[in-house]
Amino acid sequence: MEYQNEQIPPTHPDLVRLEVIASWLDNRFRIPGTNIRFGLDGIIGLVPYAGDMAGFVISGFLLRIMLRHGAGPLLMLRMMGNFAFDAVIGIVPVAGDLLDFGFKANRRNVDLLKKYYADGKRRPSAKSSIALLGMLFFAVFIAMIWGIWKLAALLMAWVWGWF
Repeated sequence: MEYQNEQIPPTHPDLVRLEVIASWLDNRFRIPGTNIRFGLDGIIGLVPYAGDMAGFVISGFLLRIMLRHGAGPLLMLRMMGNFAFDAVIGIVPVAGDLLDFGFKANRRNVDLLKKYYADGKRRPSAKSSIALLGMLFFAVFIAMIWGIWKLAALLMAWVWGWF
């Protein structure tokens, strides 16, 4: 197994970029008079289906940056699980929109990456897992499209039933 020796300091440009992106996507704005924070992921998630797909694709770019710095396969699977959970649940009308405002998958993943490198241990490289992770990401994306199609068909049948 190949090992990644690079340690990412908190000031590394890619880590700073991940922090900024996660902040914009998950907790950039605050509802006045409360401690409730939300970001662009919750806002674009309000656009039925397309918003959730867009959020999932943007999260994929974050995953790519994390992968480039040698995040190990198990960490990458945990991160992908966060993204997939956020995206798949986000498809559900109303409940999914509420989850987008509360779950904050991008922030969780950046925190996981920072914690992963904080202890200074040598880490296995994820280079050997890129194909597997890519296929998994693609499979979740296809499953989301299928789910959207099925949900749209169900809603159309329900609407046509009224006439």
